[in-house]
Amino acid sequence: MPPSATVSLAQELIRRKSVTPADGGCQELILSRLQGVGFVGESMNFSEVTNLWATRGHGRPLLVFAGHTDVVPPGPLAQWRYPPFDGVIRDGMLHGRGAADMKSSIACFVTACERFVARHPGGAHAGTIGLLITSDEEGIARWGTREVMNKIAQRGQQIDMCVVGEPSSVAELGDTIKVGRRGSVGATLRIRGTQGHIAYPADNPLHHAVQALAELLAVEWDRGNDNFQPTSFQVSNIHGGTGAANVIPGEVEIQFNLRYSPESTEQAIRTRIERLLARHRLDYKIHWLANAKPFETVQGRLTEVVSECVESATGNRPTRATSGGTSDGRFIAPTGAEVVELGPINATIHQIDECVSTADLDRLSLIYENILEKLLR
Repeated sequence: MPPSATVSLAQELIRRKSVTPADGGCQELILSRLQGVGFVGESMNFSEVTNLWATRGHGRPLLVFAGHTDVVPPGPLAQWRYPPFDGVIRDGMLHGRGAADMKSSIACFVTACERFVARHPGGAHAGTIGLLITSDEEGIARWGTREVMNKIAQRGQQIDMCVVGEPSSVAELGDTIKVGRRGSVGATLRIRGTQGHIAYPADNPLHHAVQALAELLAVEWDRGNDNFQPTSFQVSNIHGGTGAANVIPGEVEIQFNLRYSPESTEQAIRTRIERLLARHRLDYKIHWLANAKPFETVQGRLTEVVSECVESATGNRPTRATSGGTSDGRFIAPTGAEVVELGPINATIHQIDECVSTADLDRLSLIYENILEKLLR
């Protein structure tokens, strides 16, 4: 049996190599499909980033499907069971980079819109349907969704409700929807010492670093709240030494990140860490990078409709969560839009042999279609 229209489109998107910030022609394909059912679309390109903004209909509410065509690098190609950009289907699973995160969700957006429009020809539905697609989510996220939101705001366009197709599901399709995310702040810390022979102990920056890190790891930043996990401090990289076993390094570099709940603030975190470093009397420099502020959507009509549609399709009411990494919902929710993330199972995202169930994709497309029916019919 040939694959469904949704799975076929997902295959086509996977076959377009689009390692961030490249789009690989994905948005051109998406726009051609949407134009076929009456959408008006435009490219909003900034720097090396490709963005698509497409709408159909008039007036409020403006219900948007948001996602990204860029993917993370595939890693060692020889370790993949099937080539990461071939879109191979085996035993009911679609394989490839972006299969779960998140080209398949975009395919579901498109086919859901196609079927919905076929039942409501000539714009015979309430409000406006929109799609906001970027090639800058997996990278620095500077020239993607954030810039599109700025552009449409200048035109006076206001998103009322937004479904982000990030892979929110954990064990079964639709078991979890995201209604917010923790913030993210990280830093590169360089601690300086004195290089020298290990037989003649000098000012060893690695020793200073270990002492400071031990204290940072013991900090209780906050306890979270009913909807958010506690703030978490994690070290990702430590670089120091010359490679020789008998040389004390002159400098050590440490990279760390905190995913923080609304019970903390970026400034409070930075102040606390810098005071701790000063107390240890370190010779250091620190470069901060704030990727996202925490957000929690106003849970209203969209959240309830998404939950109802998931339950109708799967028999289970989804759990509402704010866990996981950042998403582009952080650029949409602060404008007042209600934002819910719903997508496929996330077990293989960013991994070798990323894959997703083809049956789940067909069900997800129907869920998106039913969301349209309940909100815009």
